[in-house]
Amino acid sequence: MKFSAQNPVKSLHLVSLGCTKNLVDSEIMLGKLKDYKISDDATNADVLIVNTCGFIDSAKEESINTILDLHEQRKDESVLVVAGCLTQRYQEELQKEIPEVDIFTGVGDYDRIDELVDQKRSAFTNQVFLASDTNERVITGSSYHAYVKLSEGCNQTCSFCAIPSFKGKLHSRTLQSLVKEVKSLVSKGYTDFSFVSQDSSSFLRDQGQKDGLEQLINEVDKIEGIKTARILYLYPSTTTLSLIDTIAESKTFENYFDMPLQHITPSMLKIMKRGKGVEKLNELMDHMKSKPNSFVRTTFIAGHPGETQEDHEALCEYIANYKFDRANVFSYSTEEGTAAAKSDALIDQEIIDQRADEIGEIIAKTTQESLEKEIGKTFEVYIDGESDEHEFLLSARKTTWAPDIDGEIYINDNELYDENNPEQLAFGQIYTVRVTELSGDKLLATVIK
Repeated sequence: MKFSAQNPVKSLHLVSLGCTKNLVDSEIMLGKLKDYKISDDATNADVLIVNTCGFIDSAKEESINTILDLHEQRKDESVLVVAGCLTQRYQEELQKEIPEVDIFTGVGDYDRIDELVDQKRSAFTNQVFLASDTNERVITGSSYHAYVKLSEGCNQTCSFCAIPSFKGKLHSRTLQSLVKEVKSLVSKGYTDFSFVSQDSSSFLRDQGQKDGLEQLINEVDKIEGIKTARILYLYPSTTTLSLIDTIAESKTFENYFDMPLQHITPSMLKIMKRGKGVEKLNELMDHMKSKPNSFVRTTFIAGHPGETQEDHEALCEYIANYKFDRANVFSYSTEEGTAAAKSDALIDQEIIDQRADEIGEIIAKTTQESLEKEIGKTFEVYIDGESDEHEFLLSARKTTWAPDIDGEIYINDNELYDENNPEQLAFGQIYTVRVTELSGDKLLATVIK
């Protein structure tokens, strides 16, 4: 994702890779460097920043390629800065192997990026940076939607995940800080929010409170001016039936349930250290699906060490039967320092990829079925602007859906149209639409209200 902003003096080009949590940190860096004019042109920028991802091999490769590409493009005397998860995780190796980079920093100095750029020096603070309501951000990509980060770090011990090794233990923001930030964003015109973290359902558990996310929902419901919100990244062992009920009863939060399951058989959940029995997991998933207009999203890992063909087949059957609205599958990637990396039951890469492909085909089918169910329905959408597909189509998103990941709806007709007032549809606003058909993976709809 690439960004732009304004200032007559020096220019800045920033590339944010990886997850939306990284995006929030990138927006904080843009806020600290607000005296720079932000440019889409890397060749003429005075400062270039890559906020890297270090989660899995493909993300690491993308980060390295982006760094080297920007170095090739940049002008003389420009400053190349590399920040984020990859540099935090491999700080010594990267500083040694990529001398082209002028400044290295990790995940603890986003709010000091202006100092580091001015002094042209690298720094790695031991503590992970935790956003607060005092951090001024430059919200990117939307005039009405913003991500809000609940916490940093994670207390889970998943066998395949290296995040706690460089992000540390769970550190939740205070409820007061979050409410203050949301109110500030609402005062600037933002009406739609996605709350994110490594493990959102554990919010405030590090402060001894097991219902932190429920408290947040209740407080956000009191804020005037918010139209919609959703929570991303629930964790099985810290999600309760009560939390699901609180989301469903909220006047603000959509019935959007995003819980990465990774697997479903008892043996694999134990190997993966996922901490929830299959019976309890099924109870949670069924409770989510039972809510009105619920939308359930998840992710799976194919080919984790110890996964048998029977485990794989059971997972395929579960995905096909549950019929998730959206899902993703990742081929297992061995990450240094994780429990899975030490396993003596590693699976051949060809088998891993084959299993991922099989799961991907099932997911494609269930996603298509989810979209087909929308034909003929009436619901609310945000209209984002003109579509990339055609100048006469508008791009919209169902209010339930998360931006950029759950799909796009094309508006191809407007029953409110008045030839004396042809520009009635305002971008960033909510309209009621009726879905008329499905073309490929895109719903087509008519504005009716």
